[in-house]
Amino acid sequence: MPISSPRTALVTGASSGIGLELAKRFAADHFDLVLVARNRARLMDIGADFQKTYGIEVRIAPKDLSHSKAPQELFDELTEAGVKIHTLVNNAGFGGYGEFATSDLQHELEMMQLNVVSLTYLTKLFLPQIIAAKGGVLNVASTAAFQPGPLMAVYFATKAYVLSFSEALAEELASRGVKVSVLCPGPVPTGFQERADLHGSPMLKSPAVLDAATVAGIGYEGLKSGKRVVIAGTLNKIAVQMLRLSPRNIVTKVARKIQEKKTS
Repeated sequence: MPISSPRTALVTGASSGIGLELAKRFAADHFDLVLVARNRARLMDIGADFQKTYGIEVRIAPKDLSHSKAPQELFDELTEAGVKIHTLVNNAGFGGYGEFATSDLQHELEMMQLNVVSLTYLTKLFLPQIIAAKGGVLNVASTAAFQPGPLMAVYFATKAYVLSFSEALAEELASRGVKVSVLCPGPVPTGFQERADLHGSPMLKSPAVLDAATVAGIGYEGLKSGKRVVIAGTLNKIAVQMLRLSPRNIVTKVARKIQEKKTS
């Protein structure tokens, strides 16, 4: 599907959850789209629906960004097709539950590749186009970025990287007309919990839980307004401030208690 619009957004993890809802926000704002996810059939259905509903052009890119070669392949394909990116949304990511000493190494390496390396790689590749267009970058982190996460040690660490990287990039690009925001939601009911093996966790029963559409709306408006750190939800904002003021050893112990699965 060709794309000719001067405003094209590339959204990773676009087949469900926050990524899909963010893609809807851009589509409703008359951006053409490049949708990236692993599920080709799902992307084709979404692309066809968006073109019909919003009157935009959509290009699908079935890629598994947990593979090291995928970012360059994606960039090369879009370059060959003459597609230039105005706004990059690095949403794709996954987690994993369990003690680090016994958790699966390959799962964690793929997690780091997707959550950190591919996010950085895509940003590096597309940033010249984004600077030229005076566009934007929206990285999706988590409130996990603000604390250590026992039982999800690697996941929390990857999100801390995304937060730090995004804030630094926002400062570097501020004088060049490029908006960089990092969206930090709390727990959101999506396919994330299934992939992270969090079925029994009490986190999703918290009053701070928001749905994916609400979180996407907050993130999209935050990017448009040039807000660097976008924490979704009042209760999550309060929690983050408490984390900043609390002793780190206490924060870590509390984080473990919150994440422990219920025992029946």
